[in-house]
Parts: sequence; structure tokens; C-alpha cells
Amino acid sequence: MNTYGRFPLALAQGNGCWVKDTQGRRYLDAVAGIATCTLGHSDRAMQRALRKQLGRLQHVSNLYRIPEQEELASWLVNNSCADSVFFCNSGAEANEAAIKLARKHGHQRRGIEQPVILTAAASFHGRTLAAVTATGQPKYHKGFEPMVTGFDYFPYNDLKALEALINRYEQAGPSIAAVLVEPLQGEGGVNPGDRVFFSRLREICTERNILLILDEVQVGMGRSGRLWGYEQLGITPDAFTLAKGLGGGHAIGALLVNASADVFEPGDHASTFGGNPFACRAGLTVATEIERRDLLTNVTARGEQLRNGLQELVNCFPEHLQGVRGWGLLQGIVIREGSSWTAPALAKAAIDHGLLLVAAGPSVLRMVPPLTINKREVRELLRRLATTLSSLS
Repeated sequence: MNTYGRFPLALAQGNGCWVKDTQGRRYLDAVAGIATCTLGHSDRAMQRALRKQLGRLQHVSNLYRIPEQEELASWLVNNSCADSVFFCNSGAEANEAAIKLARKHGHQRRGIEQPVILTAAASFHGRTLAAVTATGQPKYHKGFEPMVTGFDYFPYNDLKALEALINRYEQAGPSIAAVLVEPLQGEGGVNPGDRVFFSRLREICTERNILLILDEVQVGMGRSGRLWGYEQLGITPDAFTLAKGLGGGHAIGALLVNASADVFEPGDHASTFGGNPFACRAGLTVATEIERRDLLTNVTARGEQLRNGLQELVNCFPEHLQGVRGWGLLQGIVIREGSSWTAPALAKAAIDHGLLLVAAGPSVLRMVPPLTINKREVRELLRRLATTLSSLS
């Protein structure tokens, strides 16, 4: 079906941070499946682990215990604020699970008949119907009305607006089940969360027994330089969602909750493929390699190198570029209002210079390379981007 506006490029092979197309041309990949290929392409550790897993067991039903699932859940719990995990297959599915959790919390814990979930403007939470309703971008709603009821939106990082919205809903009694928000908005323009905003948000949610659920689908599993985005903000959520980088290029999603937020019982939610042995082996391999290779240190160092290099490019093209924002290896270069450049056009132009980039809206060009990228490759990324920009100026 015609659901993608694709670039005229067919990728056939990859290794590390590099991919080749069907014509044999080589590209430095700063998209990584959109922040998904944590260890890069065709990683040897991943190959070994998955080959071995396929020789044992690839899928069984959640009617039975799955050792690989339990092992991955233990790693996630031991390395986060969560106490339990539900596995699924994508970020949208993880957020759908979170929405159901929030609604049951609203009914059961707050006595709300019609619970409301608050999300941020310019957010992105997935394409399934409830998740796209939670997404605070009207362009994604157009043509799919009526949207799911029970959602409202506040400007990201705007504490005054958030407090006013909460007070309006709660003036006659409990109405809000949860606040679902990204620690850093990825698709919405690489907007990092504000620590003061999130600190107060955590206080409000605690005071009112409203669940604070963080969507860490894009920033989780080390991309920010910390394992979890909430660590960048100095808070702990009641629940958070994962996907993308968790599987290192394989389909897996997860909802992680602390004990006080876990209102699910057997039969409340399920997934045929969620937490299957093959997907969980991929997740375990990513987790193990993040630790073994000390990738968080690499993300911090290479992220700083990338950010500094991007700032130099902003200084070189001040009539078109405004600034740089992001965390770790999730960086965005902001196009100045009034410039003839757009992020999609820059991403397309970069292909001709052997560089793969991805837009985050019309005015932010995003870089999300594998967490294994090295110093030389970051220099090459910046060189190819500079060449691209020069060709357009």
C-alpha cells in the first residue's frame, strides 16, 4: 500500500554504521532505522546470539514461561526504576498498553468514570488509533476522525499551561488518570525536556495520584548518554515505554511499571508475539553489549563531538541554521525560520553525498546513528553534512 513517501534508494547490505544500496554505493547511516539499530548493522555479537537462538527456539506462546523473556525482564528491572515488564512488538503497542494501564488506574484507583490522559503538543506516541490520538499533532489525526475520546494536550515544557489544564479538569473532583509524555520529543523536533518542568510534573502527579508515564521509545536504551531519558531529568516515572533501540533492529516493545502502578491482572492485556524467545534474545544482546562495550561512555563522548561539530556548521551557515539541540546521539540541527531550506530537502540532498539523515518535522534535521559510532565516523558524518550544506547555499 502507498503509505510511505520513500527516498529513491534501495538498501541491500550493512556493516556497523555503513550501508550499501543495490547499486553498490556506500552511505554513512545516521538514521539507524530511526534510532533502532543500537549496535549498528550486522553486528557480530547479534549475529552469533540470534543464530544460536534460532537453533534452540524462536517462538512459543505466553501460555508458558519463557526463560529469555524472564531474563530480559530481570535485566530491565534491575537497571531501572521499574518492578515488572509487559512485552509487545513496537512502540505503538507499548503505548497502547500504557493507555489501558492508565485508564484502569483512573477507574480503580481514582474512581473516575471517564478518565482523561494528558499528553503534550508536538508529541508522537504511535500510529494505532489510541496512540495517534495521544499524539499531539493534528496532521496525524486528519482523515481518521473520530479520534479516541479521553485525551487533551498541553504545550511541552510549559508548566503554567499544564497546571491550568490540570486544575480545570480536577476542579470538580478527580478526572485525570495519567500524563503521558516524552522525556525528549523526537519526532516533534528534538525538544529536550526541562528539568524544572518535569520535577514539578512529578510532584503534581504524586500529590494527586495521577500516573506519570514516560514514552522512552526513541530515547531509551542509552541513546541520551544515560540508559533512560528520565535520568537526564532527575525524576522517576510510574511507568515508561520502550521499543526501537531495545531490539537493536528486531521487533520488540515493552511497558515497564513500578509496583504501585501495576493494576493489570491476567486477562487484562496480551500479545501473541510479545516477549518471544527470539526478540528477547535480541534485547538481551543489546543490553549485554551496552554494558560490555561501555557504550554509554561512547554515546556521551561522540554526542558531544557531534553537537560541537553541528554548532560549527550553524556558525558557517547563519542565514539558514539557527541552533543545535538534543541529548547524546539524538541531535537535531534547527533550520532558521524564513530559510529556503527544509529538513526533508536536506535529508534528500545528503543522499547524493553518501549520508543518511532523517527529518524531525519541517525545520529540524535529525541525527540518530548507531551507539557504536566512532570518532572518525562522526568526523566523516560532519564532513559529508558540510558538503551537503555547501552544495545548497
